[in-house]
Amino acid sequence: MISDQPQERAYLAPFFAFLGFLLLADCVAWLGDGYAHWALAEPRYWVFPVQTLTCAGLLWHWRAHYPLARSQWLGLGLACGAGLLALALWVAPQWLLGAAPRVTGFDPGHFGNGGALYDGNLALRLLRMVVVVPLVEEIFWRGWLLRFLVKEDFGSVPMGTFTRKSFAIVSVAFCFEHTLPDWPGALITSVLYNLVAIRTRSLGACVLAHAVTNFGLALYILATKQWGFW
Repeated sequence: MISDQPQERAYLAPFFAFLGFLLLADCVAWLGDGYAHWALAEPRYWVFPVQTLTCAGLLWHWRAHYPLARSQWLGLGLACGAGLLALALWVAPQWLLGAAPRVTGFDPGHFGNGGALYDGNLALRLLRMVVVVPLVEEIFWRGWLLRFLVKEDFGSVPMGTFTRKSFAIVSVAFCFEHTLPDWPGALITSVLYNLVAIRTRSLGACVLAHAVTNFGLALYILATKQWGFW
């Protein structure tokens, strides 16, 4: 249950709204299995855009609660380096171990490989991956949970405060937001983002690291057409 405290709602609501839309997409796909209409058979093509815009609206609504001011974006080089290292981890199984291509997923050309529908579909997908997801996830994992596990009054805990318990729980819990094949990469990625939080004491740096990873992965996806990495 989301807290009644405005500050805590600001950190939790976008994340749980994001998860709620993922559940909605899975439920509609299950119920719509075998139907010809794309809205039932492939609900992600309408659920994900609505998810993106809804979560973006929630983030904007509560923007005053997030310490993302320019003066707090410390350690930009460290954040970018961690983001690039995390990117390498996601694609390493293919480059080093010969993992199978991941071609099934959100194809921006589902409605045609050109025109307004393609451009809008791709733009919203990139907005989701590069902007909304890094904000939603880092605000929750590093901004809230990493501090909440230190003290229930998380707002009184400085950003980047280290305890073994909080570091370990957040590192492992982050994996459960991803599919099983991605757990090894997700675990190390979460460790890297935790280290960015601890080293920079900046939520903004964590968001930047995550955005760098996702932007690089988006370029990789578009170059290889491996939509399963979305």
